[in-house]
Amino acid sequence: MKEAILEILLVGAKGLKHKHLVGKPSYFVIIECGKKVGTSKISRANHKEILWNGKFLFAFPTSEWENITHLKLKIIEAEYFTDGRFVGETIIDLKGIMVEGNDKGVIELQPTPYNVILEDDSYKGEIKLGLKFIANGDSETKRREIVAEREHSGSICNSIMKVWNMTWGRVLGFCRKTSNDYKEKGD
Repeated sequence: MKEAILEILLVGAKGLKHKHLVGKPSYFVIIECGKKVGTSKISRANHKEILWNGKFLFAFPTSEWENITHLKLKIIEAEYFTDGRFVGETIIDLKGIMVEGNDKGVIELQPTPYNVILEDDSYKGEIKLGLKFIANGDSETKRREIVAEREHSGSICNSIMKVWNMTWGRVLGFCRKTSNDYKEKGD
């Protein structure tokens, strides 16, 4: 089924208002596009910068895109025993992107920082994201590409654990081989 697709690359954020005095905060983002909602992974702030590096895909029939005017990103500070604390939000107007995307077939905006609006309508920090609008795309093919990319990239922790397990396996294999060598020589 041919659909219009909006792909979002949520890179990260920096300069956000930290509500706690002690510890490193953790954040996640709720992404709203029309009636569909996506949620990012939770990421810890390192040196006042948060990295999510996640892709999100919103696909609608072409007729529904006429009713969608904006993309809303709500940044939430993750807390134990609660749903989290609202930090700020960013609203991006999609009309210009959709018009140009329909004319060209595809339009891609490289990751760009957007201001984060706080509860009191002031600005503090920025969120960085890239957008790609495909006028007539196959959403199932695009979903498979994103899943394959996630499986290929893996996390740093998984990579470290693989190296750790591989190292111990080699050490234990070496120890087994040397002990067998000694047994043979002693016979």
